[in-house]
Amino acid sequence: MINISVVICTYNRANSLADTLLFLTKQTYAYEKWELIVVDNNSNDNTKEIVSEFTKIIPNLFYKFEPKQGLSYARNLGISSARGELIAFTDDDVLPENDWLLKIYDNIKEFNCDACGGYISPQWETPPPHWLTEIFYGFLAIKTDASGPRQLTINDELPFGANMAFQKSLFTEYGLFDTNKGRKGNVLAGGEDIEMFERIISNNRLVYYFPSIKVAHKVESFRLKKSYFRRWRFQCSENMAISTTFESSRQIFGIPFYLINQTIQNIIKSIYYLTKKPEDIAFRQEMIVWHFLGLISGIIKSNRSS
Repeated sequence: MINISVVICTYNRANSLADTLLFLTKQTYAYEKWELIVVDNNSNDNTKEIVSEFTKIIPNLFYKFEPKQGLSYARNLGISSARGELIAFTDDDVLPENDWLLKIYDNIKEFNCDACGGYISPQWETPPPHWLTEIFYGFLAIKTDASGPRQLTINDELPFGANMAFQKSLFTEYGLFDTNKGRKGNVLAGGEDIEMFERIISNNRLVYYFPSIKVAHKVESFRLKKSYFRRWRFQCSENMAISTTFESSRQIFGIPFYLINQTIQNIIKSIYYLTKKPEDIAFRQEMIVWHFLGLISGIIKSNRSS
């Protein structure tokens, strides 16, 4: 019997994927109780060959190809292919602890919860700059919160896709990942995992955070630059706006006036913070500006396409 289906979605990261697969070969959870589904989201590197090599080591390893570009499309294919009662998700730049699957299974059973997330430590390629403090960890899908186990509400920081698991039946009851959200190729976007947890919690299902379910998340040097953070925030917010309806009686060129007003206020606040606040706090305020600029850009794009 397959208890857990592990789904890894990948795009042009064959070498990093190989590291993840190698760590999964060390799982203490019995091989016959889990399967691994690697969903290739339209890669043009040697991803398929890498997966083929690992089929000699991992018995229940399956390769799937999703031609529609988008992490949500890939995750949904993984869900439809899964045979396990639980579906665990991780990424192609993540290194799970040896007891990762065992902890997922045991914790979900013990606490009788419907979904969960776990601890995500950073594995820095190079030391992070001094301004990159813990207030930015969420942007890098890092979660080093040691408190728990605990039930999560919709107001908590919800689990990240690098380390999350669900009862498979949830996707039948509440639907799949929103394909309007999430990363698409090299376009940085997100929100599909958070929206799924919000959907589940709003239906009074139990979501827990377990700090004992641990993975390490590789953080490449290029992601430690402010330019990356600006691009990430702008593109995520732009994608959010494209799939969101903004109600407002006062608009300028189709943009709600209150968004323009909030953007201007945060630009002024950001300029003030540059001279009065520590660098991490000042840059965190700048990220709010990029959020509003992304929203405005997304609204403009949406209006042009309608």
